[in-house]
Amino acid sequence: MSEETIRSLSVSGVRYSYRRLRQPDRRTEPVMTLGGALQGMFGWPQMDDRVGPVADVVTADLPGMGSADPLPPGPSADLLCAAIERIIVDLDVPRINLFGFSYGAGLAYGCAQRFPGRIARLALGGVPAHISAAQLDQWQRAAEHLAHGDTDTFATMVTEGLMCLDEHRYVAHRRLAYRYVRRSMLHAARHSPHAVDSLRRALTDRPDFSGGLTGVPTLVFSGEHDTVTSPARQRDFAATIAGSRFLTVPDADHWVVLERPQDVADLTARFFTDGPLSSAPCLAPAVRGELSADPACV
Repeated sequence: MSEETIRSLSVSGVRYSYRRLRQPDRRTEPVMTLGGALQGMFGWPQMDDRVGPVADVVTADLPGMGSADPLPPGPSADLLCAAIERIIVDLDVPRINLFGFSYGAGLAYGCAQRFPGRIARLALGGVPAHISAAQLDQWQRAAEHLAHGDTDTFATMVTEGLMCLDEHRYVAHRRLAYRYVRRSMLHAARHSPHAVDSLRRALTDRPDFSGGLTGVPTLVFSGEHDTVTSPARQRDFAATIAGSRFLTVPDADHWVVLERPQDVADLTARFFTDGPLSSAPCLAPAVRGELSADPACV
């Protein structure tokens, strides 16, 4: 039976905490999940269900998120990566598997660049490798609405900016995902003390996706209708990581983790246990070839 523990840590005087769901019959290194700017340690039940049987699952309220202390002024990447490395030390393991989604993908990538010896495998989904000026403008306007207390407009603008609303493109559970994302944004706006700062940092303190990466087995995946950063641009990013794999998940947009949650968790469990990806149920036959179609990503 799994055992859940929550531990509090600090880095540079900033307090934060992490959750560990222990699996007595684990088959791989612990899997740490890093999500969006407003996601915390209790937002990943699908990972508990599908990854939990094969590995310890680790989630966190990192500095500036959830119940943690706010981030100090200035760039935050170094402090956040130091906080994650501190968690690895506290887990008392030599290496972890690291899963990063959306905002968390940039953070996970930065950790792999800083301390690759600590990362056994790296999975990155919905990588915001390229954000247009129009997108930044929309989210900046959303942040202004939030700063002025207009949480309803904020939640609507952010949700629409993160989803494919083109009815000519099929997205599984689109309406359900829309309601869930908007409700989550509204809840964060009304209850999270970090909401305004987290959003503004996500816009201005952008991750650096350049520089490449070697020595860490990496999977990059995208919903086929991702409108935050197109699958083509995410493929280009994957090509900068030596030996990486890239694939698209059909019938999903940027919120692939909501629209096909069990499929993404299954794919993650396969990758982190060195299982076969090509037979993953979420991959339609026409898409499975992407695992070997691009020589730069194989």
